Amino acid sequence: MKIKVKNGSYRQIIDEYKARNHPHIKPKKPNIFFRTLMRLVSVPDLMATKFKFQSIGMDKLEKGENAFYLMNHSSFIDLEIAATVLYPKPFNIVATTDAFFGKEWLMRQIGCIPTKKFYSDTTLVRDMIYTAKKLKSNVVMFPEAGYTLDGTATTMADTIGKCVKMLGIPLVMIKTYGAFSRDPLYNNLQRRKVKVSATVEYLLSKEQIKDMSVDEINAVINEQFSFDSFKWQKENKVRISEDFRADGLERLLYKCPECKTEGKMVGKGIHLTCEKCGAKYELSEYGELIAIDDTDESFTHVPDWYRWEREEVRREIEEGKYLLDTPVDIWISVDTKGVHGVGEGRLVHTKEGFRLTSDDGEINYEHKPLSSHSICADFNFYEVGDIIALSGPDCIYYCFPKDQTIPVAKARLATEEIYKIAWQEHLNHQISK
Repeated sequence: MKIKVKNGSYRQIIDEYKARNHPHIKPKKPNIFFRTLMRLVSVPDLMATKFKFQSIGMDKLEKGENAFYLMNHSSFIDLEIAATVLYPKPFNIVATTDAFFGKEWLMRQIGCIPTKKFYSDTTLVRDMIYTAKKLKSNVVMFPEAGYTLDGTATTMADTIGKCVKMLGIPLVMIKTYGAFSRDPLYNNLQRRKVKVSATVEYLLSKEQIKDMSVDEINAVINEQFSFDSFKWQKENKVRISEDFRADGLERLLYKCPECKTEGKMVGKGIHLTCEKCGAKYELSEYGELIAIDDTDESFTHVPDWYRWEREEVRREIEEGKYLLDTPVDIWISVDTKGVHGVGEGRLVHTKEGFRLTSDDGEINYEHKPLSSHSICADFNFYEVGDIIALSGPDCIYYCFPKDQTIPVAKARLATEEIYKIAWQEHLNHQISK
């Protein structure tokens, strides 16, 4: 899907937005027409994937009782799955503001609640409480806040447990199988022929939630978000024969384990090749990496390679060598209406956080390490290019590196590891006081 971009001056856009009155729009409980519409729109995709789901313990949910549904996030089909397994129950789903661009009215009618990615948003918490307690609607959230990159659970904020406590309604998990394998983010929206299924499992009653600590609730959630789509594919012998299955894989596996070079991996067809040293791998029909000729055989499992890249990033940070410094094209969004192109600039990332500056001098934004536990690193954002997005108090900054071989996934890994280091330093400082 493409998007219409309005060009303008950053300062003028921000000033005009602040000068206008922006009354908060409360969530709307979707009526049966829009719930049915979502269900019908979902039918073609779900029929094509032979979708089925299993309910586990859902008889514990009393008739008419609403719940808080957490769901792993793999691809666009997740929303269609939610609309199907919950039908005809009303539900409001937490969605990022960029999902509203060009279709805000419809998104609000179907019950979407807008929020910034990876941003501490007290308004969102109030909207969720309003939805659960006033509207008596079900609340659906993707706590990972973005699509999984490697088919495993992404880093989640530890505030999820607090949110469960505040809502005070039963907790349910929707876990999908095959959604990632069908349409992984790195693969340029090329869909594969894969069956998709889901489980809908009752986890905690409101009485249990009341008696549990936040840490205990987070432990339950973290256990549920322990999955590996590539492992699932292999164990269940899910065959993916499409000859484009490795297209774009270098977005995820950006560092060669043989020569340690970054930005020279190329995923094309069924192969992943390093243009620097010639190391070559085949992504098999069952999701395994097969080393070709004399290539290093250290990694046969995609998430293991990605985990190694995380370790490499952590080492760079600890040794003071980590640095991202790149010219970028900059978009911003100040609301759910759309995006504005505000020119070019430079994005720098170190252990001290991000600094974004524009060539015209109007932007000088700092994103400190403890500002967020992760960032949005998206592939082929609105069919324009890979991005690093930073959510700030005034707007969201969408940064498109001029050099599209720069691995935005590395910036996401680095942000998560820098946050962990900064948070531990913060805790140590508190203890020493």
